[in-house]
Amino acid sequence: MFQIPPLTSDILAVNFDAPSSPTININLSKKFSSSHSFGWGFGWYPGNQQSAMVVKDPAARGAEVLTDAIADWSNFRSNIFFSKVRGADSGYSQAETQPFSRSFAGRDWLYMHNGDLDKEALKGLHGRQIRLLEPLAGTDSELAFCNLLSQMQLSGARQLADVDPVLLHSWFQRFDNLGSADMYITDGQSLACFQGAQSPKQLSYARLLPPNNQGSYHSEAAHLVLDDPRDTFRTAFIVSSSPFSSGEWTVMQPGQLIIVNHGAIVWDSAPGLAQPAQAAPPSLPPQLQQTERPLYPVQAEQAQSQPSPHVLVTNPRSITLTPEGQNLSYRLYELTHATHYEYSEQVEHSTHVFRLQPTDDPLQEVVHSELTITSPAEEIQFEDVFGNQSIHCTIDTPYSSLSVIAKSRVKIFAAPPDDHSLSRRQTSIPLIWMPWQRQMMMPYLLPSELPEPQLRELTEYAMSFVERNDYHLIKTINDINLSIYRDYQYVPGSTQLHTTPFDVYSTRQGVCQDFANLFICLTRLLSIPARYRMGYIYTGANYENKIQSDASHAWAEVYLPYIGWRGFDPTNGCMVTQDHIRVACGRNYIDATPTSGTIYKGGGTETLRVEVKMREISE
Repeated sequence: MFQIPPLTSDILAVNFDAPSSPTININLSKKFSSSHSFGWGFGWYPGNQQSAMVVKDPAARGAEVLTDAIADWSNFRSNIFFSKVRGADSGYSQAETQPFSRSFAGRDWLYMHNGDLDKEALKGLHGRQIRLLEPLAGTDSELAFCNLLSQMQLSGARQLADVDPVLLHSWFQRFDNLGSADMYITDGQSLACFQGAQSPKQLSYARLLPPNNQGSYHSEAAHLVLDDPRDTFRTAFIVSSSPFSSGEWTVMQPGQLIIVNHGAIVWDSAPGLAQPAQAAPPSLPPQLQQTERPLYPVQAEQAQSQPSPHVLVTNPRSITLTPEGQNLSYRLYELTHATHYEYSEQVEHSTHVFRLQPTDDPLQEVVHSELTITSPAEEIQFEDVFGNQSIHCTIDTPYSSLSVIAKSRVKIFAAPPDDHSLSRRQTSIPLIWMPWQRQMMMPYLLPSELPEPQLRELTEYAMSFVERNDYHLIKTINDINLSIYRDYQYVPGSTQLHTTPFDVYSTRQGVCQDFANLFICLTRLLSIPARYRMGYIYTGANYENKIQSDASHAWAEVYLPYIGWRGFDPTNGCMVTQDHIRVACGRNYIDATPTSGTIYKGGGTETLRVEVKMREISE
């Protein structure tokens, strides 16, 4: 166990994506003197309620201090944990020991400060404008805490999420001129951490993701173990003035403020570091970005005359300009999907279903499509129950090799962004469905059939995105999409056809099919209809990850009220635009698989080879 040198303090905050019960013990020095004492304080929100519990000892004389102090460990379960370990002059009282707790706007707030501020200057800054927010013990730290809450009251905010992060940052920056101002404050949901410009100790943060979050973490200030079986798949975000010996730690910059919610940074004042959870997708390679390009001749003619304000253009292909006047154009692709089968013995009888023709709708036009099969077959072309153009083949002529080659030329039209300001377009969770809507959408609302403990775990995970984004529909969906992209590793061959969403969630790895299935499961658990989409993605000849461009790709689509189906690609962390060619859709992979079949006689060992070539062309 490490020792803390005299006259130093450490502050530690842990934020989980769902209620958790970590094992935490505070490390105190074994050397004591009459002039110095070692105190500690600990705060959390039992049961993740709005009421906080704080345990303190201003003059501790033991090692396993926290375990001894908390008699009922069953209530030690929360999203947020605060701890301060202090070495200071003797004589500190209970009222002067941090973390401080105050009730404001119907909830308990916790606050910690490391450093010293000019108390007289603080009094002038705080004034006497808020009599109900005066410090109890009169320390500089508690005075700064009261000042922050008074600013909250004056601004009309009731929680941290109500305050513009830039404004909140300015409140902390005022303390920088008064001394050292490393500060943490939480309302039980969000956590704000500020690194002062005159910091006495460097603050750092780390994010612990499953399945590598079950280790034992040590620092000079504390010992942390995530060993509760209920918390196997929790994500932990830790901010500390004493980094742990393991984990990937990011050093905070002087004057930097980060806001954390449910295990992730949702705002960061330092440019180039973490981005807001609800922000736009990360910067993608140029080949994955929708670029503005010249209008084709037909569209150029249409753009010459602007429609009157009372004319509603109902065909998206006819819209050539955004409301801001930016050009909208189509992109033209040639696509070849070749599947080659080789058999050790002749196949005498087999049936196949091919879903290889791209979708034709207002935003995607199939200019030409053809399918070549190298063996004579009885072919039935039809539209399946999901609207996919399908071909059923029966082959009675013996064969030892079979090639199925689909060639298509497809236009993908750009569309203006969705307008979510309209009253009928719901912006918050839960969505309200009419009974007949729910009946029609039922196949897309039922999550995977998994054991109840696994569905409960995935539901808690899905709700963490909802709560982090204050129940905002689009921000929640974008957050799920981006989090899978950022937190899960693309590992070819790591999964099988029957890998479940929970398997992907627990291992944090998979391929595009797995990420789509997990996305679908999470959104369905939130009563957002979702379906599986198979197609292709254009990445360009120089894109380093060509796995997805040389094979079929998979993503998810969600149905939004009064908008329709919209595609989200969690493998690339982006929305589906003009880089994706849509082919087949369904409840899951089986409904949308591009090729499937049954051999009734013969065949032996099968060897399969798939080749996909996609290129952008100009007319």
